[in-house]
Amino acid sequence: MGWITAEQALHVLQVRPQTLYAQVSRHAIRSRPDPADPRRSLYHAQDVQQQAARRAGRRRDQAIAAATIRWGDPVLDTGLSTVSQGRLCFRGRDAVAWSHSATLEEVAELLWQASPAWPPATPPRRPCRPAPEAPALTRALQALAERAAHDPATLGAPADTLAPQAASVLMTVAEALIGDTPAPALGHPLHLRLARQWGCPQAAELIRQALVLLADHELNASTFATRVTASTGAALSACVLSGLATLSGPLHGGAVARVQALVDTALAHGAEAALAPALQSGRLYPAFGHPLYPEGDVRAQTLLASLMAASGRLPPGFAELQALALQRAGEHPTVDFALAALARHHGWPADGPFTVFALSRCVGWLAHAIEQVQQGALIRPRARYVGPPLVKPPEASVPSNTHPTPRLVSRWHP
Repeated sequence: MGWITAEQALHVLQVRPQTLYAQVSRHAIRSRPDPADPRRSLYHAQDVQQQAARRAGRRRDQAIAAATIRWGDPVLDTGLSTVSQGRLCFRGRDAVAWSHSATLEEVAELLWQASPAWPPATPPRRPCRPAPEAPALTRALQALAERAAHDPATLGAPADTLAPQAASVLMTVAEALIGDTPAPALGHPLHLRLARQWGCPQAAELIRQALVLLADHELNASTFATRVTASTGAALSACVLSGLATLSGPLHGGAVARVQALVDTALAHGAEAALAPALQSGRLYPAFGHPLYPEGDVRAQTLLASLMAASGRLPPGFAELQALALQRAGEHPTVDFALAALARHHGWPADGPFTVFALSRCVGWLAHAIEQVQQGALIRPRARYVGPPLVKPPEASVPSNTHPTPRLVSRWHP
């Protein structure tokens, strides 16, 4: 993630200095003081290049459409969440402020605009129970796949049936990720069930806050996959299955594992050695730098502050990496970094961070699925072909003494 001078940025953008400063004020381009001369500013090279590409292709529909897939302008309307000027909001409510007291169940009621019973009156469908010794991701994928094969489609479903279905799907995911829960505890909030299952009741408040902050995050990759599935009229369980499969990738929900490996390297060889490959290549790990938060991921800031308030320090290796990334690259930690710190401090199981991420984001996926069903439109982007030139078919030869047979063209096209 290179940083360039104002002169270099202006050369790439081909604009006046006032335009560059305006883009910085709108958070379209990140800036930071030059370590060599604090009176000057440096500008994020990737941001500058992206803005230059937009200016060059603004008159071309194809260029604009392509830009939207790569951290560009929103491609779908949603009333659920947004990141604006460094703040994360759920239906207009500041998520960070709300995270100090809300539960994940309350976030679900807000995003779904309904108040389903907890636990739901309709028990989760479990045609085949996954093996308890299987990894949490395996259990959740299997449970959702079993449901998706039997649950009713959402196409034409009455609006008042969607929230109860969503609550049932959420409980299916919870049972698969958390594991067996005694009957008396089934009605407890999910953060308490997780803390009990992991044997760390002192972490319950931090788990609750993480679940709230991770519930939704605009149109990230897994949420977009969920909405595409929902647009076909598929069952809510199938929609969440799409989201969970997408979340499992190492560049999304699997990023925490890469953070944990980075911390282990820092503990063994020092923070400088751990970050050296990334600093030399200009591409930092998922632990640092988020395009939507120029001044730092507010979710990470909130969770790390809560951890510091509760324990007085970060786990070994984390503070050193955080300081070095800020000093050398001007980047702040992401929520993946914070989840890894929480897990290390409280001794969560290996798949604990992913469990928190998946269980929390399930609420957002279901909200987006419900919203997409209510919008009633199929998501079907067009592709821009960049393959080999198309081969022109040979023209059919027609004998000179005959005439081509008229072809009947139907007005109905598949």
